[in-house]
Amino acid sequence: VQLQASGGGLVQPGGSLRLSCAGSGRSFRYSNMAWFRQALGKEREFVGAISGRRDATTYADSVKDRFTVSRDNAKNAVYLQMHSLKFEDTALYYCAADRGPSHLGRSVGDYDYWGRGTQVTVSS
Repeated sequence: VQLQASGGGLVQPGGSLRLSCAGSGRSFRYSNMAWFRQALGKEREFVGAISGRRDATTYADSVKDRFTVSRDNAKNAVYLQMHSLKFEDTALYYCAADRGPSHLGRSVGDYDYWGRGTQVTVSS
């Protein structure tokens, strides 16, 4: 089972970026899928998540109204659209999935499968 995140890069403040995460090895159709991030020297923190039924999302307050999590079950994928990026959004971004079905978690421990991460750097 594997999750592969991609789409990171260097972007200026105020810019946009879209991260993708492709799952393989099993179907994640009924899994909750999430994005976390970890800045240098800090703990991994929750960014946003989407339920297995695709009808519920939850976000960290720091990214609400700027980031959107979506998914495509046919592609076994989850996405993170980021707008109005700030310096403090700089981090390694990880996608994660649980074994499903379960509550839509916001903690690292709620998720069973993790990708390797993709770096997002916001800099002028």
